[in-house]
Amino acid sequence: MSNNYRLYSPKVMRDILHKYGFRFSKGLGQNFLIDGNILDKICDGIELSKNDEVIEIGPGIGTLTQALAERAKKIMAIEIDKKLIPILEDTLSNYDNIEVINGDVLKLDLNELIEDKFENKKIKLAANLPYYITTPIIMKLLEDNINLESIIVMVQKEVAERIQALPGTKDYGALSIAVQYYSNPEIVTIVPKNVFMPKPNVDSAVIRLNVYDEPKVKVKDEKLFFKVVKGAFALRRKTLLNSLGSFGIGVGKEEIREILKILNIKENIRGEKLSIEEIAKISDMIYELNKK
Repeated sequence: MSNNYRLYSPKVMRDILHKYGFRFSKGLGQNFLIDGNILDKICDGIELSKNDEVIEIGPGIGTLTQALAERAKKIMAIEIDKKLIPILEDTLSNYDNIEVINGDVLKLDLNELIEDKFENKKIKLAANLPYYITTPIIMKLLEDNINLESIIVMVQKEVAERIQALPGTKDYGALSIAVQYYSNPEIVTIVPKNVFMPKPNVDSAVIRLNVYDEPKVKVKDEKLFFKVVKGAFALRRKTLLNSLGSFGIGVGKEEIREILKILNIKENIRGEKLSIEEIAKISDMIYELNKK
């Protein structure tokens, strides 16, 4: 296939899909991008240079892969759908800096792959994620301590807004804190639903996560910290005192009341008003109480 072929062209895409008799899988949440401007914004957003090595999750027919390969040193594309592998081998055949792997990113050891396949210590990652599995994939990428410099993902617009949300806003919640614990998120661009084939029901957003070398806050017990986060947002209409006091974190309502008093946090505050630093302090004090 000629390098001049732009895979995002609707006509080119239809011809390829027709040639291989490919049908979109609703179960895999397949929606392929047909807008070159959005591809440019993704590549600009990830700030690619000729020395960069990139993992791509969900290449589809290679639309973004092609754009990445023309700017970076090496691309490893991980595709779960076996039916797309021969298509990718065709559409990307003129690029010698792309390796395609058939696999489920939730089951792969990405640290091992990076060790085996890449020269760089820090890798950039790009993905167009199916909406139904966005959060598990993002959290795996962040929690597995992978050597990632940044992650740029296409997600449902509402999810991007929740990820980037700040304390006191309606979108702020457990997902905001979980992602912001590991990275600094920034929405790059909003993507309307009419630039996909087939057209999804909702608009999307491209969001970049600049991954921290160390988590944003230092906590004494990470597992407990995330349990406190979960408890703080489990009952959004209740105060933090009532939510945590009945959540089973080893301390009761009176101890929570005392902790809030020591930290000078109002007793009637709700979880969505708390910063990640305040939750870390609450978590550490609960940890000390549980040790006694």
